[in-house]
Amino acid sequence: MDTKWLEDFVSLAETRSFSRSAQLRHVTQPAFSRRIQALEAWAGIDLVDRSAYPTRLTPAGETFHAQALEVLGSLQATRNMMRSHQVAGQDMIEFAVPHTMAFTFFPHWLMELKQHFKGLKSRLIAMNVHDAVMRLTEGSCDLLIAYHHATQPLQLSSERYDMLSLGHETVAPYAKAGPDGQPLFRLPGTAREPVPFLSYASGAYLARLVEQIIKHAPQPPHLDPIYETDMAEGLKAMAAEGHGLAFLPASSVRKEMRSRRLVAAGSSDFELTMEVRIYRERPASARHVKPAAEELWSFLKDRAGRSG
Repeated sequence: MDTKWLEDFVSLAETRSFSRSAQLRHVTQPAFSRRIQALEAWAGIDLVDRSAYPTRLTPAGETFHAQALEVLGSLQATRNMMRSHQVAGQDMIEFAVPHTMAFTFFPHWLMELKQHFKGLKSRLIAMNVHDAVMRLTEGSCDLLIAYHHATQPLQLSSERYDMLSLGHETVAPYAKAGPDGQPLFRLPGTAREPVPFLSYASGAYLARLVEQIIKHAPQPPHLDPIYETDMAEGLKAMAAEGHGLAFLPASSVRKEMRSRRLVAAGSSDFELTMEVRIYRERPASARHVKPAAEELWSFLKDRAGRSG
C-alpha cells in the first residue's frame, strides 16, 4: 500500500474524472490509472465503476472513500503531532523543491546563500510540484521553492503564506551541436521535416509552460514527439545524445553550453521566463516554526528589500 494511492483515490472521488485528477496530481493519465488499479488490486475489489460517465464509485468504493479520508486524516494528525514534539534537528531547515530545481537552481542558490548566511544546515526534499506544495500545506517542510508563471500560478493563499522572489529562470529549446557547431535540430522545423521533440509528460509543470511557448509562438513549430518523461534531467540527457530537441531551464544546461554539448535551438520567440519564488507558512498560522527557518526568512526578506 502506498498512501499516494489513497490520495489519488480521494481526488478521483471528488473530480469523477481520471483526466482531471491526473492533472491535479501532476502525473500522466496512464500513470494515474495504473495507481488506481494498483489500489483496487490491493483492496481485492473494484472501487470505480468505469462503465459510467462521469466516473463514479462502486458501493465498495463509496465505503472505501470514507475510510480513506479517515486514514489520511489520522496519518496527517499523527505526523503533525510528531513534528510539534520534535526537539532534535531544530537547526536543520527542510526545503521542498521540484525535481528539476533540485538539480539546477537549488545547488547554485544554496552555495551562494551560504557565503552570506553562515552555519546553514539544510535538508532537500525533491518531488513533483504538486507534492512539494502539499508538503508545505501539510506542515511537512519549512520552505518551498518553486517556479511561478502567471499562466500557471500555485494555489497558495497570500493570507496564509508568505512569498519572496529569488530571481528568474528562462525555458528555451536546446539540441546537440553538429560538427559545424550548429544545432542538429532547430525550431520551427517544417511540415516535411518536423523536429524530433523530447517532451515533458502531460502532468509535469514544465509541460504546461512549454505548451504556452508553442501556443504563443508567432510561427507554429512543426514537432514530432518521440519521447517524454517527467524529468528535465532525462530530457537533457536525451538531447545531449542527439535524439532530438528539448525545452530546458537555462540553469540546467550551463555546463553543456560551455562545453558545446548543447546549443540553443530556436529564437527568443520560443523562450519563456518565469519567476523563482520561495514560500513559507506564516508563523501566526503555522503549527511549528523553527527558529533557524525564521532567521533565514528574515535574512532573505531583508536582502530582497535591499535589492528591490
